[in-house]
Amino acid sequence: MIKPLTTPARGMRDFLPEDVRKRSYVIGVIRDVYERHGFEPLETPAVENIETLLGKYGEEGDRLIFKILKRGEEGRQTGDADLALRYDLTVPLARVVAEYHGTLPKFFKRYQIQPVWRADRPQKGRFREFYQCDVDAIGSTSPVIEAEVCGAVSDVLERLGFTDFVIRLNHRELLRALLDVSGVPANLHDSALIAVDKLDKVDADGVVAELERRGVSAEAATRTLQAFGHSTTKAAAPQAAESSVAQAFRPADVDAQLERLLAGHDVGARALDNLRAVMRAAAATSAGAHLRLDPSLARGLSYYTGAIFEIAVPDLAGSLGGGGRYDNLVGMFLGQPVAACGFSLGLERIFVVMTERGMFPADVTASGADVLVTLWNGETIGTSLTIARQLRAAGLRVEVYPEADKIGKQLKYASSRHARYAVIAGDDERAKGTVMVKHLTSGEQTEVPQADLARWFDARPS
Repeated sequence: MIKPLTTPARGMRDFLPEDVRKRSYVIGVIRDVYERHGFEPLETPAVENIETLLGKYGEEGDRLIFKILKRGEEGRQTGDADLALRYDLTVPLARVVAEYHGTLPKFFKRYQIQPVWRADRPQKGRFREFYQCDVDAIGSTSPVIEAEVCGAVSDVLERLGFTDFVIRLNHRELLRALLDVSGVPANLHDSALIAVDKLDKVDADGVVAELERRGVSAEAATRTLQAFGHSTTKAAAPQAAESSVAQAFRPADVDAQLERLLAGHDVGARALDNLRAVMRAAAATSAGAHLRLDPSLARGLSYYTGAIFEIAVPDLAGSLGGGGRYDNLVGMFLGQPVAACGFSLGLERIFVVMTERGMFPADVTASGADVLVTLWNGETIGTSLTIARQLRAAGLRVEVYPEADKIGKQLKYASSRHARYAVIAGDDERAKGTVMVKHLTSGEQTEVPQADLARWFDARPS
């Protein structure tokens, strides 16, 4: 079936006025919270050199990059690309830090709210063009950084009205340690983590099957899922291979079980200690009540090096956002290690959940102007525009009816636009230097001197 020419490209959307107001409200809250935490704004180009992006996201991420063909005959003939639409805001940030390393502060804290593009399969809450709202801190390995970014994100969600969210917390090195003790060879770790990252999309048996397709033995695959706290319907591992790994986690005792599983694994033990430090620091922030240690959280992007996090709410299959520590990414551009950690909120998914739950304040969803100024006749255009200018200067949203229709028709239009008041300057009112103000809900009419109109509105309850 051919789509009409007026339909947006698949995975892209138009935003009508009410949607724009809602989005602006959410972005305004995010910006305010991030700035209160000392993060500064940054913007980067929509288009990056393709070499900047490739090789930073892992095999699946690289496939979702929107590539831009070389211009001219060469591009048409070869299909080669030299540019691409940005996939996320983290890699562009790493490029910026490397480019301006000598001029940025020792601890560079930035937020960025811009669209990104992914050649993904559209579904509920997932689009090909969408906004990310990132907050990142560069220059320190202290767990204070993880606590700060988690606290900023938690403050945002609480300001928006979320109470039931969980910030899942894990560590990339802890993941690798669990793969080690489950019997997954080190050369298969990256591939195995891609499969484990799908645990929130497919069941445990499906992940085991994918692990096997990626070269992990059936026994190691089953033990891996058990190590991450997920049971499978596959047959138990042979008695000789049974160990403390082959026991599913009890959520109330995750820390103790991880300590037991990782006994003797120095890297894994250090990762667990780091997560404990993060949770102790975060306890002093709004994030403390929402953080949960979750050994099954993987996050597929390959640039993460330490703590990783993801936000879950009960009525959304995916996450509201995620992030983590990526201490090696800037070094890929700069040639020296630079500590970095960040969190990204997904505006589209927040928007979907808030809309479905009816979480937007009434004044955000209300359309139209505060006041509609009517047009009495063709000779009074100047009067109507002067009144509108006067009220706009006083901070009101004002619309002028552009045609000299019957007043009843103009008032009906004002009601359809959800205006609260209509201002009428008829012949009698103009002769006295007054206007008639009509409250469109109650029907009450008040005659007000035109010179005092702004003060009259200022005295009204909002």
